[in-house]
Amino acid sequence: MEKTFLMLKPDAVQRGLVGKIITRFEDKGCKLVGMKLIKVDRSLAERHYEEHKGKGFFEPTVNFIMSSPVVAMVWEGKNVVAIAREMMGSTNPASANPGTIRGAYGMDISRNVIHGSDSVASAEREIALYFRPEEILEYNKAGEEWLSE
Repeated sequence: MEKTFLMLKPDAVQRGLVGKIITRFEDKGCKLVGMKLIKVDRSLAERHYEEHKGKGFFEPTVNFIMSSPVVAMVWEGKNVVAIAREMMGSTNPASANPGTIRGAYGMDISRNVIHGSDSVASAEREIALYFRPEEILEYNKAGEEWLSE
């Protein structure tokens, strides 16, 4: 099964949206296999966003992600990276479909409530930044056999 990394950003935590957003992924049939509430330090923030170093939005993004706790999560499922990307919606909430997470809860491009890996390779890299292997759980979820062939 594929895994992806999702992070509920400081705005989601501060606005009390954590439960609502997690429920969406559970309702879809995705399986939560790792989760923690953490305060991101500068080193981790810079490693997470390293591909954007040198761009104008790098420093504001790093500062924002360090401004309040975030919820780091690992989700598992068939095609979970693509499913999560579709559920999140466009990075800019102004152009995100209304039924998506960002369309429903995002305020602007810098306050879009959620981060999700954009590929399996990115998911592996991001999961390794936030989780030790023993923090990712393997278990059978009741009803899993009804989700896909």
